Amino acid sequence: MNRSANVLPLSVVTATSNVKSVAKGRQKSHWHDRIGHLLLLFVCIGLAVFLLMPVMMILIQSVQDKNGAFVGLRQFSEYMSTPALRQSVLNTLTVSISVTALVIPAAFTFAYALTRSMMPLKRTFRTLSLIPILAPSLLAAISFVQWFGTQGVLKGLLGGHSIYGPIGIIISECYAVFPHALMILITALTLADGRLYEVAESLGTSRLRKFRTITLPGAKYGLISAMLVVFTFTVNDFGVPKVIGGDYSVLAMDVYQLVIGQQDFNKGAVVSLLLLLPALLAFAIDYTIRRKLQSQLSARAVPFVPKRHRMFDSLMFCYCSIICALLLAVLSMAVYTSFIKLWPYNRTLVWDHYYFGLFQDGILESYFNSLRLAAYVVASGIVLIFGSAYLVEKTRGMNGARPIIRLLAMLPMGVPGLVLGLGYIMFFNHPDNPLNVLYRSMTILVLSTVVHYFTSSYLTAVTALKAIDNEFEAVSASLKVPFYKTFFRVTVPVCLPAVLDIGRYLFINAMTTISAVVFLYSPDTTLASVAILNLEAEGKIGPAAAMGTLIVLTSSIVVLLYALTTRVLLKKAQRWRKTV
Repeated sequence: MNRSANVLPLSVVTATSNVKSVAKGRQKSHWHDRIGHLLLLFVCIGLAVFLLMPVMMILIQSVQDKNGAFVGLRQFSEYMSTPALRQSVLNTLTVSISVTALVIPAAFTFAYALTRSMMPLKRTFRTLSLIPILAPSLLAAISFVQWFGTQGVLKGLLGGHSIYGPIGIIISECYAVFPHALMILITALTLADGRLYEVAESLGTSRLRKFRTITLPGAKYGLISAMLVVFTFTVNDFGVPKVIGGDYSVLAMDVYQLVIGQQDFNKGAVVSLLLLLPALLAFAIDYTIRRKLQSQLSARAVPFVPKRHRMFDSLMFCYCSIICALLLAVLSMAVYTSFIKLWPYNRTLVWDHYYFGLFQDGILESYFNSLRLAAYVVASGIVLIFGSAYLVEKTRGMNGARPIIRLLAMLPMGVPGLVLGLGYIMFFNHPDNPLNVLYRSMTILVLSTVVHYFTSSYLTAVTALKAIDNEFEAVSASLKVPFYKTFFRVTVPVCLPAVLDIGRYLFINAMTTISAVVFLYSPDTTLASVAILNLEAEGKIGPAAAMGTLIVLTSSIVVLLYALTTRVLLKKAQRWRKTV
């Protein structure tokens, strides 16, 4: 027997022994590790300055009066003793619970149809269900006014009730939050173990009983998570109540009116904390649910494969067709409104709202500001978020700072946009703050948007990074290869799909966001979503719909470009996957 065939090359033996020594003992740090430590320190300081400090300023302002004197909880007692303001709390809860009760069954049925039936056009239905994400929630409110308002096409369907108030808020929020709940529920139903259904099938279990004993228990954590997301989104959204709420007051509108209308930042801080409480509670519950959901997954689980059932598939197809038709009707009315001359008296199709309403009046500059904001947010957000996730998950040393950074990275999910924006006013507009120069600039809009959507992107990056074996970094360290070379040569190509997903997510949200930036813009940095708000307030519904249509068109083009770019780049950068 040839013994030389069992002898490994010396370089492989050396690298392997070095990797083992890393696992057994503490490896000597190199100069490039110090760079990683410094970057980790910058990440920790950045999150503290641009997230923690603004929230702390809200806490401080809530226990002070306008002169800066400490008054304890007097601001809270004064707020709750005002009947009108106390009614806002009850109205907010009423609307949020109603929206949750309507959206969850509708979204669950839609998700059930996509995952449990063999109906045709599944991919088309799933794509159309995401339409509301491409536009600000304001656009849906404008569309419902055109459908059911005083001069609306279908106003008779409301039975004499006005669309301005709780009815308008509820149906507009249902439209806006539907895709958010749907994505969570699709994920929950997709994780089902197909073996359970096979056993139930072999035992002759009826479809209804399988639904009660297998489907619902398996999706319960997803259902709870979707409920929390819908409830929190509705509580914190102020765009819809601003357009279609009429005199029906909610907490989010109280914050806006106290800050913008009355310049009462202390009372605004009090209401912001009331908004912050349910968001933080929902975040804590959702975090616990996600951990339990992960522990339920089994390595032996098999995916569920639905079987054809003509009657069931037909019913699910009809249901999804109706839902998608309703979603398209809302968007179509907004687009139609942007082209008609004068609703409802002159419905001639013209370009006046785009040319005269946006271009000649100089409002189109807001659209280009949003494009610039989205580009800056994508460029800086990918670097900051993915880079932070890599430093936390893949570099060595500074183990005490990593849990702190992980905690700070999770906090933005529990901080509503209005609260974050108000905190930025109080913190960065303070005369003693050296960062005061950032206030009312494009930079602060970029920073607030990146921080606002930090958590979801960070979790996406961490999920992708955890799929990579740590031996890549261990071998690089043993060969004294700087971590940044491993990052650019190995990590980025492998995680390219996640990087592109983060970029798409940040771009669309930067184009449609309003809550986190409504307090921070200046006349030179007005954004498209803010312009819609201002145009609607002035009664210029046509130009407002035109601006919303431009946002939808831009977001749709970016989604299509993302799909094409992903296909091309993945063929080149991830050709290695085909050989594995």
